[in-house]
Amino acid sequence: MTDAVDHVPAAATPVRRSRDVPMLVERARAGDPRAVARLITLVESGDETLPRIAAALAPYAGQAQVVGLTGSPGVGKSTTTNELVRALRARGHRVGVLAIDPSSPFTGGAILGDRVRMQDHATDPGVYIRSMSSRGHLGGLSAATPQAVRVLEGAGCDVVLVETVGVGQAEVEVASLADTTLVLLAPGMGDAIQAVKAGILEIADVFVVNKADRDGADATVRDIQGMIALGERGPGQWRPQVVRAVAARGEGIDDIAAAIDKHRGWLVEHGELRRRQEARAAAEIEAIALGALRDRIGSLRDGTELPALAAKVAEGSLDPYAAADQLLTQIAS
Repeated sequence: MTDAVDHVPAAATPVRRSRDVPMLVERARAGDPRAVARLITLVESGDETLPRIAAALAPYAGQAQVVGLTGSPGVGKSTTTNELVRALRARGHRVGVLAIDPSSPFTGGAILGDRVRMQDHATDPGVYIRSMSSRGHLGGLSAATPQAVRVLEGAGCDVVLVETVGVGQAEVEVASLADTTLVLLAPGMGDAIQAVKAGILEIADVFVVNKADRDGADATVRDIQGMIALGERGPGQWRPQVVRAVAARGEGIDDIAAAIDKHRGWLVEHGELRRRQEARAAAEIEAIALGALRDRIGSLRDGTELPALAAKVAEGSLDPYAAADQLLTQIAS
């Protein structure tokens, strides 16, 4: 997608600082990577045009297959993503990549190294790669990731790959965003013990044991398969696949793609794809509503209502639950 400017109608309007939403969406639909970049920038910054962007992109919702890749630091997420892009492009798919990088808790900056690792596709017009800083957001993603996925759907991507930051056991937000979630593991990184713990391993639709040429790969595969066997599943429920790979050498990538295809077929056959899309939409709506409530509470903090309630709670003349009820009443009025 990076070289797709030739396919865009000649227009004098620059996109670098534009807030012309219809123009940006039209050019993004035509494959202009600068328009895609501008839309995602507006989304990330929480620009006032965000509601108009969401409205313009609504007709294209659900048209892309969203695949999440997650795992602890060092398991090879970026390398696997890079090779998956290659395999998907060989099928003729247009691919979008959102690579989430950790940000500094002190400056808010990020190295955005995932984009550096995917330079193989930098000149491919059928690929759009965007690094996004987590900006302190917990869960392994950026707060703007769901809307960025919508931008890539609107830009005509057939598949959107979302690569999380290096995560721990409890950072499972990607599962609520993706149609299919890949959890990457590697031998010698404590996964044998992690396999019996709750958390990230419970969200996997496909397990990828990467760096499978290392000692301990067989044991890691057995541990994961044993964990899967212990799980309770009803008739027709999805059984997570376990795939071996050596992504640095491009080995096992076709097997990963086949496992994703198999899961996609199961999602469609059992109506689970629609359920997941609706759950994703519900989470977006809730996040937007909660954000609006936080903004409203922030405005009340600057006024007299919240300080007055806080004073009553502090002196013991009002309990915090009653105060919260009064606050909600004021917000709703």
